[in-house]
Amino acid sequence: MNVTRAILAGALLLALPARAQAPDTVYLWPKGAPGYESRRNIPEQAQDWWVKSVNNPSLTRFLPDPAKATRTAVVIVPGGGHRALVFNAEGVDPGKYFQNLGVAAFALKYRLAREEGSPYRVEDAAADVCRAIRTVRAHAAEWNVDPDRVGLMGWSAGGELAAMVTYGANAGDPNAKDPTDRLSCRPDFQIVIYPGPAGVPGELDSKPPPAFFLAAGDDISAARTITRLLELYRVAGVPAEVHLYAQGQHAFNMGYRSKLASIHDWPQRLTDWLTDSGWLTKKSP
Repeated sequence: MNVTRAILAGALLLALPARAQAPDTVYLWPKGAPGYESRRNIPEQAQDWWVKSVNNPSLTRFLPDPAKATRTAVVIVPGGGHRALVFNAEGVDPGKYFQNLGVAAFALKYRLAREEGSPYRVEDAAADVCRAIRTVRAHAAEWNVDPDRVGLMGWSAGGELAAMVTYGANAGDPNAKDPTDRLSCRPDFQIVIYPGPAGVPGELDSKPPPAFFLAAGDDISAARTITRLLELYRVAGVPAEVHLYAQGQHAFNMGYRSKLASIHDWPQRLTDWLTDSGWLTKKSP
């Protein structure tokens, strides 16, 4: 009996570091977000579908089997109205989807500007997205990623953040002390699913990256946002694929729960676009 207890106790001790930081978690700043370092040890809250109280922004990695790896990567930005993160359905599920395709996926936990009592702004969340892309590029060799094949996927409020980063100032600072901050955070392609309206400019100052846009027509705000984006892409002469379904409403996630055939199967349309655009073609180092 004493031997059994000793073995169980040892196993528990070995498990504790993994619970403190899972091996697939990478924090964006070693000492915490700039200006908010003192908050980095405030614990996250998670229940059912949501994650809240993000004070130490991080990436959860979904690295593919090296034999399948395409060396394409995607940073995934879940939605949740800037009040919570729909992390399982819009972070973990798409992370596993990309991983199965041979794409390295990184689900982002970002700071929430509209959570009750939050000291953060939406601009802080956008800074987290920008830093996430830079972090993936900084670790490209380690994670078997081509730094010129890093995409961005935004859901709902995450789509707003994707717009702020994609169409805003995203060049690196060549004089930054942190080498990661010298890298660009402009994505090489973007995937935007039922986005909110914020972050979309009246006109584009430069050519945007190729894009895949998707929403339901009865999700009025998202449908209008995608229509605006499509017109901007047409003016810029940059290819964009748009799927605007007749039904589906908002927040159907990866479509798994939907009884609508079009919504249930929409990830296949994304797979087709990724294939036709060459992002699933393996690229040698």
